Amino acid sequence: MIALLALGVGLQLLACLGLLAMRDTYARLHYLAASSFGVLAIAAAIFVEEPFSMIGEKALLAAAFLVATGPVIVHVTARTARSRRHGEWTIRRGEQIERLER
Repeated sequence: MIALLALGVGLQLLACLGLLAMRDTYARLHYLAASSFGVLAIAAAIFVEEPFSMIGEKALLAAAFLVATGPVIVHVTARTARSRRHGEWTIRRGEQIERLER
């Protein structure tokens, strides 16, 4: 249980430090994935300590909610950042976009 809790707190701390270290909005969005793994680890630690109780079930439900809504929040945030920067969220004709080569 202590290992899961330490892992969760460590992941949350790394995610917060990553948010502070990155300068661009889009780069900051990548650190939200680590925070959702931290939430899962903390919820698992609570569930190990209090299995099949109201506290354990609420921890799992809260973690499931945060993990399920995390990608939606990231998408909406990225779309809003693009709208603020370019005036609209769609790619305009003639606009140069970065493509990653595989």
